[in-house]
Amino acid sequence: MEGQFEVRLDAPFYTDEHREWRDSLRRFIDDRLMPHVNQWDEAGEVPRAVHREVAGFGLTGLGFPEEFGGFSAGTDIFHFVIKAQELARMGAGGVATALSTHDIGLPPLIVAGSEEIKRRVAPAVLSGEKIIALAITEPGAGSDVAALRTRARREGDFFRVDGSKTFISGGMNADFVTAVVRTGADGARGLSLLLIERGMPGFSATPLPKQGWWASDTATLHFDNVAVPAANLIGAEGAGFALIMNNLNRERLMMAAGAIGAARACFQDAAEWARERETFGKRLVEHQVIRHKLVEMSRRIEAGQAYLERTAARMQQGERCAADIAMLKVDATLTMEFCAREASQVLGGASYIRGCRVERIYREVRVNAIGGGSEEILRDLAARQLGFDAA
Repeated sequence: MEGQFEVRLDAPFYTDEHREWRDSLRRFIDDRLMPHVNQWDEAGEVPRAVHREVAGFGLTGLGFPEEFGGFSAGTDIFHFVIKAQELARMGAGGVATALSTHDIGLPPLIVAGSEEIKRRVAPAVLSGEKIIALAITEPGAGSDVAALRTRARREGDFFRVDGSKTFISGGMNADFVTAVVRTGADGARGLSLLLIERGMPGFSATPLPKQGWWASDTATLHFDNVAVPAANLIGAEGAGFALIMNNLNRERLMMAAGAIGAARACFQDAAEWARERETFGKRLVEHQVIRHKLVEMSRRIEAGQAYLERTAARMQQGERCAADIAMLKVDATLTMEFCAREASQVLGGASYIRGCRVERIYREVRVNAIGGGSEEILRDLAARQLGFDAA
């Protein structure tokens, strides 16, 4: 069934190298990850050994410099789209997130960190030995990044950090945290990035139980007069906002790709169930109402996939595409929500039992719709980009 409704890699954006990457990655996920995702979800974490195995396969290093243990030669944005959608096939966003926090925590360090920081941190992360997280959101500020309050005061060769971060993916297990801190005045220009490390006195973390993404630990981080070496500053003081904004468009694109991948997984499971399950003397798929549900799911998925690939191609050409990325992410998460609901209706009681792929995906609808920029924030961002200012 999956083969019949797969992403078609015959679109002009894909090459033989992309197809080989997809096939290799799929075999690895099916053999080494898929059999265990429910176990890891129930346990609430992915073992460290799995991080090392995934890194050994090459998944962790995708897009990062070879000198630090990554591989980027011959890769482009469609390798990342494939990665996001293949991981989404697991129907376990917590597993995918646990294995991918470096994709948002490490790039600012690679772009703007000192050579010493890069060589100390990047190889350890890309080998799977260490985990890095990105810490932006605070109890009193989320999407309004310029309003962040966590303060870092310069004292000689150190910064003294006070404040907290919350909803931090990977925060409990992170060895390194790329944290947005306020080193200057109010507003975006007063923000900087600091690398804060596990074990620094005054740095602690509290776990946050949550609706979905169980396999990915989520935490509130507490900084109580933490002394962070000034050498751990990433980029110049006051450059933190720009470094974070550069990350967001790609993060949102990958979240959209994953959401469409999860929607496709729901559709595939619903279609397979409808062809096998019998009610009132005939298969579910023979009931018109069920056929229409399946067609509508497929219609939304394929439209979203086309929008995703078109937007990715424009980004590949160097366009910012901020409005399209915002609208794409909204569309993708709405499609995921619709397909999770409709698949649950088709599967009936089977979709409510833990261990079912659709059940796990349904629990992850809200985090996808909120994370990386909520529907409301992104609609307003798109409106501004399109010139529809409130003024």
